[in-house]
Amino acid sequence: MSIKTDKTRLPHWMKVPLPKGGEYSRIKNLIEEHDLNTICSSGNCPNKAECWNAGTATFMILGEKCTRNCRFCYVKSLMPDPVDWGEALRLAESIKTLKLKHCVITSVARDDLEDQGAKFWAYTIRTVREMNPGISMETLIPDFSNNHDLLDLIIYEKPEVISHNIETVERISPNIRSLATYEKSLKVLEYIAQSGQVAKSGFMLGLGEKFDEVSKTMDDLLQVGVKVLTIGQYLPPSERHTKLVEYVKPEVFKAYKELGISKGFKYVESGPLIRSSYHAEKHVDILNLR
Repeated sequence: MSIKTDKTRLPHWMKVPLPKGGEYSRIKNLIEEHDLNTICSSGNCPNKAECWNAGTATFMILGEKCTRNCRFCYVKSLMPDPVDWGEALRLAESIKTLKLKHCVITSVARDDLEDQGAKFWAYTIRTVREMNPGISMETLIPDFSNNHDLLDLIIYEKPEVISHNIETVERISPNIRSLATYEKSLKVLEYIAQSGQVAKSGFMLGLGEKFDEVSKTMDDLLQVGVKVLTIGQYLPPSERHTKLVEYVKPEVFKAYKELGISKGFKYVESGPLIRSSYHAEKHVDILNLR
């Protein structure tokens, strides 16, 4: 269920328009003005132009330097700067200026901090809600080392969706993830789901995974209570990162979406350009989470 292609050239289905438009410029300027980070830019997301032109963005807190060194990720792996507690207010103000009804917040991993950034996460959620009454929220979190006391700080704030990505199938996971493990991620997601919160996860294709492995990953996620799933194409950030094995055809992504729905996921986004927060507001509406 895949196709191997010339990895030096993107297939036509992976090509996206260049960023332009008034709304794109407005969001770009607002982010710069408030000294904020987005995973759209830090993660080199292919959908940045589409999302920013639609007036949406995925904000990244706790800086843009990650303590982990995952071999698939575009985010910088460096010793992070001290926590900027003013970032939460600037983020809340930006969301208010954009008049967002739904926001997605993510962060780098902060293993350098005693609480791994969980207290700042909780503070940010509260600050955003106080300044933006009625807003719905997705939090795309690191694993917090599966420390339940830290996860509870996020769960207590009751974001509508708590997301944590499994990233890839079990066999490939040790080759591309730093400190995080397949089993640990499943345990994090299970704890989220058992708390009564909507659990969401996602993984990439194009790393050499087999159909049976993808199917098993879906089963594993369903078994721990995940309701929302995203599937996208892996794109290596540089020559130093994990090599791309194959580009996967759009029809294969469509087949995996149908498989996921048939297995029992409440919502599945699957396509070459899909990323974790792509059209995140859709499943909030479909699942009546507002």
